[in-house]
Amino acid sequence: MYILVLFYTALALSLSATTMGARTVQDYLGQKDINRLQRVFSEGLKLNDLQAIYYSSLNLKDLDIKESADLCSKLQKLYEDSKLNAYEKDFYLIGARKNLLCKEKLPEAFLGKVYSSLKANPSSSQEIFYRVLSHKLLGVQIEEQNTASILKILQDLLKKDDSIVSLGYAFHIASELGGGAAFVADRVEDAIVQADEVDGKMLQFEGGLSITALVVTGIFRVTNIFKKPIPLDSEQAVKFATYFLNRRSVQSAKGAHVLIEALKTLNSAGKSTPVCIQLIGNGQLDSDDPVLNVAVLDLLGNPIIPPPQNIYGKILLKKDNSVLAEKVQLTPKSSDKSIFAAQLSNYKPTRGIYSVVINADNTFTQTMFFKVLGRVKVHSLEIGVAEADTSSSVKKQSVTYPQTLPGTLKADNTQKILLKTVLTDESTTKVITVHQAFVLMFNVETEEEIIFVAEQDSNKAYKFDMDVGSHGADFRYKSGNYELHLIIGDSSISNSFNWHVANVELKFPQETETSMKLPIRNTLPEIEHMFRPPEKRPPRFVSDVFTGLCLTPLVLLLIFWGKLGMNLSNFTFELSTLGFHSGFGGILALFAVFWVNLNMFQTLRLLIPIAVFTFICGNRLLRRIYAQRLGKPTSSSSSNTST
Repeated sequence: MYILVLFYTALALSLSATTMGARTVQDYLGQKDINRLQRVFSEGLKLNDLQAIYYSSLNLKDLDIKESADLCSKLQKLYEDSKLNAYEKDFYLIGARKNLLCKEKLPEAFLGKVYSSLKANPSSSQEIFYRVLSHKLLGVQIEEQNTASILKILQDLLKKDDSIVSLGYAFHIASELGGGAAFVADRVEDAIVQADEVDGKMLQFEGGLSITALVVTGIFRVTNIFKKPIPLDSEQAVKFATYFLNRRSVQSAKGAHVLIEALKTLNSAGKSTPVCIQLIGNGQLDSDDPVLNVAVLDLLGNPIIPPPQNIYGKILLKKDNSVLAEKVQLTPKSSDKSIFAAQLSNYKPTRGIYSVVINADNTFTQTMFFKVLGRVKVHSLEIGVAEADTSSSVKKQSVTYPQTLPGTLKADNTQKILLKTVLTDESTTKVITVHQAFVLMFNVETEEEIIFVAEQDSNKAYKFDMDVGSHGADFRYKSGNYELHLIIGDSSISNSFNWHVANVELKFPQETETSMKLPIRNTLPEIEHMFRPPEKRPPRFVSDVFTGLCLTPLVLLLIFWGKLGMNLSNFTFELSTLGFHSGFGGILALFAVFWVNLNMFQTLRLLIPIAVFTFICGNRLLRRIYAQRLGKPTSSSSSNTST
């Protein structure tokens, strides 16, 4: 139990929050992240994917010679099977062969196709981008005449399609061709305004990580080539960096490559470059030696060059925003140029949560939170045994931490155990309240633990009052020797403890049926779901009698017809007569089928058309019979009826 309490306390102690500041981000691409991305590249070499092999081989150095040879032998097959565009496949094949140092030369037909590709009319800026880079990988210089033609085509394409993807590829094309591509650099601001803000903390372009990295790296390259200012302020750079760092769990080789390239690019953004200012450790300082350690790193976890010269921090108590220190200087450690420390002993911080605003060279600011841990002291502890039904004064014995009360306390079911303790802050001697105050009763023989909560009274003293008789069920009426422990834990103290206060001999009544009850921690009885039982049906005899009664009218009709005879002399073979009788017979047949097989809804769907047909035929049949009785033809009867 004590281990669980310490684990819970340690979990609660891990408080180290950071808020976004000027030109600072909350995290960086650390060594652990880089190692994971290297594993992504290693896995990429095992895939039957031309693109994955290119990006993996580009980022992995010192590949095994045999592994490289095996990869070279299957590149052509992967090229033929790839479903990428032709210009993408060409680029990845050339690039992968160069990365793997393949000895076999490319076919002349393939090279001829690549060389002549720029003379055709590319259909998109993406195609131009891959064609230009393919020439670069082959070491082929693009002729000036072809360059002018390419830029003219690119300009026309941007007039038709100025999407963010098209602009991103155009920036990279311009950075490769230079010269007359200055018109592309003028479109940088058009691209930046298309960025989408996420939660007010990140910026990204539609298309995700790959497109965002493509555009951001392209912006920096094209503005650098044409010596233009970067139209990306520090706040935007921070938000783009935050987005890239948020995507560091990427699983594809291409995604890992563009992520690293984007962070490297932002690392060289000049006056807009963001940095990371972090607390080292879990953000907890010991009140005996409160040293505040801060790391100042770039986006890739490296020390900033040149390092900041002046780093100060303003420290406030979070509870009431009172100022503990207005300007604390942090000095660099000789062992690590990225770590800066400040000794806070002179400010005598008390137990609590503090905020610190770090300012580096009046350029980078970051607000962080840390906690100063105090030490708890047992000011006094008294323990005793009294009669349960009396309110008279109790003789209590004092125990000093961490000693155990000599001898053994004895209590039976007519008595109660009383404990009272006062806890103070070691540095201020003020009475304190802790998150966890438990009294644990440990059975020496069975090693069972029974835990009670110590409650705090109006004077902030913790009390434990246990009536032995009424708590017998908690102990399962097991008499014997118990150890009484006091457990104290809190997220703001550094010396949580489990103190063996006294030994107690408890005597419960003789075991009864109550003592045999299972503890509440045992498996509960299985829940059996009861469905509504079907309604009782009458006996088969009753059902048969009811069916017979229903059929009685039909049987009597047949009997009377047999005795009286059937007069069929007036039966005519008119359509209405045949239709009515066949419809009526159909209804009877449908009812018979309903009785055997169909349900109500199926029967109604079939009954409606038959009933309508029978009604129409029956109506015409009755009109004809009525007309015959009046001695009039059917047509005249119909006309008279209609008038």
